[in-house]
Amino acid sequence: MGHRSLQGKGVVVTGAAGGIGRALAARAVAEGARVIVNDLDADLLATTADEIGAIAVPGDCASAEGVEELVAAAAHALGRIDVYCANAGIDRTSPDSLQLPDEEWARMLEVNVMGHVRAARALVPTWLDGTGDGQGGRFVVTASAAGLLTMIGAAAYSTTKHAAVGFAEWLSVTYGDRGVVVQAICPQGVQTAMLDQAGPLKDLLSHDEALAPSAVADAWVASLDDDAFLVLPHPEVAGYYAARAASTDRWLAGMRRLQTKVDGLS
Repeated sequence: MGHRSLQGKGVVVTGAAGGIGRALAARAVAEGARVIVNDLDADLLATTADEIGAIAVPGDCASAEGVEELVAAAAHALGRIDVYCANAGIDRTSPDSLQLPDEEWARMLEVNVMGHVRAARALVPTWLDGTGDGQGGRFVVTASAAGLLTMIGAAAYSTTKHAAVGFAEWLSVTYGDRGVVVQAICPQGVQTAMLDQAGPLKDLLSHDEALAPSAVADAWVASLDDDAFLVLPHPEVAGYYAARAASTDRWLAGMRRLQTKVDGLS
């Protein structure tokens, strides 16, 4: 028997052709949900959908037009969108991330932040006004521990993930008592292509273990028991986050020491 929060529900997962997105979608299917998967890679998405028992809706989940098309297609296929997992994210970090071109910043802001904003604009009103049967909904953001702390060497990624967490917090504050559950999944290293491409940062990101994507999905499903806002697949992140808040200067000094160590590996 599936988890009560997912059984029979209509779920959309973006960035779901592989990695964390695929794991979230597969787990939702296993818990009895009806699942739409979305990604730009239509061929890989079709394979994923076939393998896990989901419905593929390829396309851009970040642009205004793409979000509108995805939400419309998902609502038509599912009847009702109960859970939206805004999982898609990108990292265009360059060796000198301060000099990352404006167009790369803009693309990361589009995918890592505005895709969430546009999806919430489309969904939250239906969860509030009775269009969705007055049953509310669940909006899940895959952010990163970088959104709570920071990621050395990745200015745009850290900034956009902080913004993703900030937007999720605002949604929770504004709509959390009106039937909308909001969650932010914030892992450290996960065994995905993004980690493999992290270069000298790979070992740092894997310091507290590089988790399988399925472990992230397990942590999310476990969080449904109490609807926790922060989903921390690496429990150590809670301590780091608390230390950052309690003594920010000391925490920054420690991060600078890590930066020096990474500089020595380059």
